[in-house]
Amino acid sequence: MAGNTVTRAQLGEAVYQEVGLSRNESGDLVEAVLKEISDALVRGESVKISSFGSFSVRSKGERIGRNPKTGEEVPILPRRVLVFRASHVLKGRINDAMANDGGAGAGAETSPAGNATSPIGPGSRF
Repeated sequence: MAGNTVTRAQLGEAVYQEVGLSRNESGDLVEAVLKEISDALVRGESVKISSFGSFSVRSKGERIGRNPKTGEEVPILPRRVLVFRASHVLKGRINDAMANDGGAGAGAETSPAGNATSPIGPGSRF
């Protein structure tokens, strides 16, 4: 797995560069979008982002697990888990990037000049 992680600050910077809002407004926009997504998930709604994927919350029932060290049976309480399912478009982009860079890792896109480019930058479309 690649050691690169896209942060909120980087998303805000990408919005700033693409849209032209101020850095503060760009950061606020990113925060508002993330809050809307998380609020919808807390309410139990699914979130579908075209050409990217869908997020949903799944309820898992109680079950019996086993402590691998002692073999003791332990009840696992019911819980809700977050599920992300990537769209076919996103899967295709990831696999194309992997094929084009020889499997060196996702997000390692390069420009025609051979310079590394941001996975979220000008011209990128989810």
